[in-house]
Amino acid sequence: MPSAALPSLHDTRRGSLSCVGLGMTLGSHLTPLARSHIEQADVVFAALSDAIAEEWLKRMHPDVRSLQPNYAEGKPRIKTYREWVALMMAELRAGKRVCGVFYGHPGIFAWSPHKVIEQARAEGYEAHMEPGISAEDCLYADLGIDPGTYGCQHFEASQLMYWERRIDPAGYLVLWQVGIIGNRSVGRFDIGPAYRALLVERLGQDYPPDHEVIIYRGATLPIEHPCIQRITLRELVDVPLTAEETVVLPPAVTLQPNRAMLDRLQALDAKRREATAA
Repeated sequence: MPSAALPSLHDTRRGSLSCVGLGMTLGSHLTPLARSHIEQADVVFAALSDAIAEEWLKRMHPDVRSLQPNYAEGKPRIKTYREWVALMMAELRAGKRVCGVFYGHPGIFAWSPHKVIEQARAEGYEAHMEPGISAEDCLYADLGIDPGTYGCQHFEASQLMYWERRIDPAGYLVLWQVGIIGNRSVGRFDIGPAYRALLVERLGQDYPPDHEVIIYRGATLPIEHPCIQRITLRELVDVPLTAEETVVLPPAVTLQPNRAMLDRLQALDAKRREATAA
């Protein structure tokens, strides 16, 4: 009886997955560790909407495959994201070292990296997420905001509309993806003022119509500067926005002391001093 053929290297090789963040500003934010994941991969999938960024990435690796063609007008975004996961998993199951490259931080407002890592680990593959400098990081630096001063709430704008959420107007409010608000299933890439009017109506429950609104977009190229536009809440209805722009509302009211809790904390301090002195 002939002996069974020995498995080839391709048959026995175990694939691995990494999802890395490119950062926001091209070339400036990529960490050495993220670069090493890209350079050492067998295949690189790029979820980058900028052709310049893709060309720059191709200088680091000969096999960069864009995920952008999976988008289509009228196509549900979740279908596109599932296709991204399927493409990466197919190469992973073929025994390849796969690297997914995403703008900013791959775990922030990005469904596919979390899902593909979850699926890869469930199937026994090594999977890793490498953080990057996110739009949030750039926002704090460019707008001079310290989230520790008054606190800061972050919402995906549509989520704020779909669910009963409580806004604290004493802190900063950051709204992401206002440009595609209400896009529940179909991949629309633009919305009209009627959708923004509903958002303004919702925000009007906690903010006056003349409250300041900051529209922010970080720089993605080293030669660019961040775009910062200041308007009033009522004017937000008539300002077209893209998915890349973020809306920030500064605090509208002053912080109020919690007297009852302060008294209890003071009493605990007194007890501790007494115990120390005994």
